[in-house]
Amino acid sequence: MEDSNSIATRRLTAIQTHLLASTDNTYSQIQTNVTAGEFVDDQRYSVVLPEKLKSGKWNVYRSARAPLKLVTRFPNHPDIETLHDNFVHAVDAFPDYKYLGSRVRVDGTVGEYKWMTYGETATARSAIGSGLQFHGLSKGACVGLYFINRPEWLVVDHACSAYSYVSVPLYDTLGPDAVKYIINHADIQAVFCVPNTLNVLLSFLSEISGVRIIVVVGGTDEHLPSLPATSGVQLISYSKLISQGHSKLKPVCPPKANEIATICYTSGTTGTPKGVVLTHENLIANVAASTLQIKFNSSDIYISYLPLAHIYERANQISAVYSGLAVGFYQGDNLKLMDDLTVLRPTIFCSVPRLYNRIYAGIVNAVNTSGVLKQRLFNAAYNSKKQAIMSGRNPSPIWDRLVFNKIKAKMGGRIRFLGSGASPLSSDIMDFLKVCFGCPVIEGYGMTETACVITMMDDSDNLSGHVGSPNASCEVKLVDVPEMNYNSDDQPNPRGEICVRGPSVFQGYYKDEVQTREVIDDEGWLHTGDIGMWLPGGRLKIIDRKKNIFKLAQGEYIAPDKIENVYAKCKFVAQSFVYGDSLNSSLVAIISVDPDIMKDWAASEGVKYDNLGQLCNDPRAKAAVLAEMDVVGREAQLRGFEFAKAVTLVPEPFTVENGLLTPTFKVKRPQAKTYFAKEISNMYAELSSMDPTLHKRL
Repeated sequence: MEDSNSIATRRLTAIQTHLLASTDNTYSQIQTNVTAGEFVDDQRYSVVLPEKLKSGKWNVYRSARAPLKLVTRFPNHPDIETLHDNFVHAVDAFPDYKYLGSRVRVDGTVGEYKWMTYGETATARSAIGSGLQFHGLSKGACVGLYFINRPEWLVVDHACSAYSYVSVPLYDTLGPDAVKYIINHADIQAVFCVPNTLNVLLSFLSEISGVRIIVVVGGTDEHLPSLPATSGVQLISYSKLISQGHSKLKPVCPPKANEIATICYTSGTTGTPKGVVLTHENLIANVAASTLQIKFNSSDIYISYLPLAHIYERANQISAVYSGLAVGFYQGDNLKLMDDLTVLRPTIFCSVPRLYNRIYAGIVNAVNTSGVLKQRLFNAAYNSKKQAIMSGRNPSPIWDRLVFNKIKAKMGGRIRFLGSGASPLSSDIMDFLKVCFGCPVIEGYGMTETACVITMMDDSDNLSGHVGSPNASCEVKLVDVPEMNYNSDDQPNPRGEICVRGPSVFQGYYKDEVQTREVIDDEGWLHTGDIGMWLPGGRLKIIDRKKNIFKLAQGEYIAPDKIENVYAKCKFVAQSFVYGDSLNSSLVAIISVDPDIMKDWAASEGVKYDNLGQLCNDPRAKAAVLAEMDVVGREAQLRGFEFAKAVTLVPEPFTVENGLLTPTFKVKRPQAKTYFAKEISNMYAELSSMDPTLHKRL
């Protein structure tokens, strides 16, 4: 019979065989956690556990920061259970600190930022909540927010949390039909809007019978239209609602942790919007877990321009409140964002790869056109600083003084943290940003259905090209996708569909049990539709999308998202749509061009044109763009069949308004295919005439 020591040794040996390979082979150690009686590996970003205690594979990954118990609350403030608790904590801790800032217009000129403190915001939120009660809204009523980022958005959201209302963001870019659908589907009783979006609401007022009150932000009562008495809708200004609430203040009516905080409707690329139901505990768990990895403080300044209707920005705002940040809002125009940055001078900047790609392209183009000496100086500075950062050394400060401080100044000069989400960020661009801005660049992966973050990079990790380890509020596993040849037993890197479980996973789609059951299985795992691969150290890499794949005629599978991310680094490319199908053996691409780069190229090549549309149709322009795309593709080591063999250049961008993008700036592939059907057909006809072997397989 074995003694206890030999049993323990055997168990440790068995567990060792299941742990992830270390990225640093010089040191590996398993330790026992005496209090819990469980084994954990404390040298990795993730730990691996068996899915079932007594049987099954070791395939469930958790954060090494919380291997034994998933995070549900802020470790230092476990009493914060709801968004209301979170805001009360901030008001108590930072009552006189700047909180919400917006730029003041004086004589038509935009000036400095004017601020509301946390205490002032608390007063306004109580007035708004009391005003809604005065107008007959009871606990649990849904309140729509139909305007872009500005201080009033967050005041209303805090009012909803304090008085147990459910906030429902309405995308101002979704279009009237989707807005009408959401208002009716969510039984929204009050809508906050601005004068522009008020006109949309009035256009279908008779079709949204559940709405009792419309509150206009930035409007005055004397300029509001009068509504027919038969409409049953009251129309008042935001300032009037505030004054009504002040005169009839009601005590707060706090929600419970398991009650609904918000219903976020996701647009998707097809079909009607789906309402993602998120409770207070979903949101608190996700943000609380994120604070284990990212530390903000009350001296930080954050710029809010990512849509508040999206979970990425909502989660950032919850985190900002917890840490007492100052939040400055952009003017509402992306073209003026750089001006807002230089005035606000934020320390925290979160964005999406689409903008980082443009920043990268702008810097590279400026360097390449600055002359030989400046180009050499930049390259020497870049290579030296990158080498130091990647080897864990402090780079020489001379490079910042000579080169990089000028780049930092374009964004205010104080950025200490860059965050990226919504779609994959190229590892080259991530490394480039780290060098130029001299700060951590943290990429995360998440979705609305998980209250934001699923995985996040560790700020001590210099390896790029992945999205980090699981957030401490969830656990992650990969599931086989045999039709795409992805297997969770693949070696050395397991691959499969990413599945998530934990306290941050949503409750389901509102009034839609069928679609809820399609994504959440009987054991509580949310199936994301994304394909992932585990890298050494427990880092996750997104490699594919289950839905966004197609097969070429010769049987090769194509992941167009990956190829479009590669082509985003081409200087000519503002946006791209890569297309292929099982009837053709090659890919083609629609390229929305960068107008300035195209015009500079035409001037340098002596190409004459009357307008950008004519230049886009010039065969020489197409050849130049395709050649540059080929260079970028070879650098990224695209496989032969992943290269676009023909391009169509278009002068107009893909936008939400023209139906080619979702509000999260993802290409709507079915719509883009229809929109560009003629161009796609012409490209394949051209390829067929050039090479008969590329003809359609009928």
